[in-house]
Amino acid sequence: MDFALTEEQVAIRAMALDFAAAELAPNAIAWDQSKHFPIDTLRKAGTLGFGGIYTRDDVGGTGLTRLDASLIFEALSTGCPTIAAYISIHNMCAWMIDRYGSENQRRLWLPALTSMERLASYCLTEPGAGSDAAALRTRATRDGDHYILDGQKQFISGAGTSDIYIVMVRTGEAGPRGISTLVVEKNTPGLSFGTDEKKMGWNAQPTRTVFFEGVRVPVANRIGAEGNGFAFAMAGLDGGRLNIAACSLGGAQAALDHTLDYMRERKAFGRTLADFQALQFRLADMATELEVARTFLWRAAGALDAKAADATKLCAMAKRFVTDVGFKVANDALQLHGGYGYLAEYGIEKIVRDLRVHQILEGTNEIMRVIIARTLIADGRRDRGDHHEHHA
Repeated sequence: MDFALTEEQVAIRAMALDFAAAELAPNAIAWDQSKHFPIDTLRKAGTLGFGGIYTRDDVGGTGLTRLDASLIFEALSTGCPTIAAYISIHNMCAWMIDRYGSENQRRLWLPALTSMERLASYCLTEPGAGSDAAALRTRATRDGDHYILDGQKQFISGAGTSDIYIVMVRTGEAGPRGISTLVVEKNTPGLSFGTDEKKMGWNAQPTRTVFFEGVRVPVANRIGAEGNGFAFAMAGLDGGRLNIAACSLGGAQAALDHTLDYMRERKAFGRTLADFQALQFRLADMATELEVARTFLWRAAGALDAKAADATKLCAMAKRFVTDVGFKVANDALQLHGGYGYLAEYGIEKIVRDLRVHQILEGTNEIMRVIIARTLIADGRRDRGDHHEHHA
């Protein structure tokens, strides 16, 4: 167990921090207020290899580990969690094609995705299927060498702007075994989008409903076999949960850093705020909680890299814990800024608004507890079974 980063990891993180400081942080408040999706900035991120962080390098990917990705997403989020989170979703889509697609599919779609010349959206959630994702109803009916898609997807990041949509559809029976994965390209007839949702945070990326009305998609666009889509979606979410946790960590770290600067300068009762021990203790707790969250996130990322048996459980634990801690620390940072924390120009209230949704998406933190508890109980039953066999 080596908690020290390698020289390469330190360099990767430094590159992401530099990009965040130069390209994201100076624009984050303006993008939030104008609801601007900075496609040119995303393409710059693509030139640094951030469009295919854990996609193989033969199609332009960077071929890094999940731990490396955690470092990158934390670093990017110090500049803007909203943009970092979109890059995370894009990476999940690219990884899905890389991991489960055919060689033809990989070569067709991935070079433009890894460069971020083309952008991707992940389409799982529906109006009637959120936490119960296996209940999705978007139907793909076979018609010769095409599927015909009918249905809708909700809360889709990048929708309307993205060029590629990774869509979970029902090709067969009810439940998880009847779900398949299709790649739908923008401008396919019958594909349309709702209005950009008005949201609490994440304003620098569009969120729209995606409508499929008689959309003809080649069978050649199916990733893997029919019926495997739900397994692909869940595997993608293991990594997605680590990434969104990393985004919470970076946002909260930025909020804490801003707070330290503010408290060194702001005076009350003849002293700087940093001189009050009660407030020092608040800072100490915030820093400790972030460090604990970071350490555990790295542990979960290491487990996913090692394909450990308990990786899904650890990813769920990390997502639940780190996103809760990240929101709490950002909210505490706002409090320590007093009235200034509530003003948009300081950037703290934006971080609070952005990080709030991390406790909801990629599986709500309640669903994380369901996954964790289900695994614990199943493991307990297995252990008891082994115990009885041993005595027999």
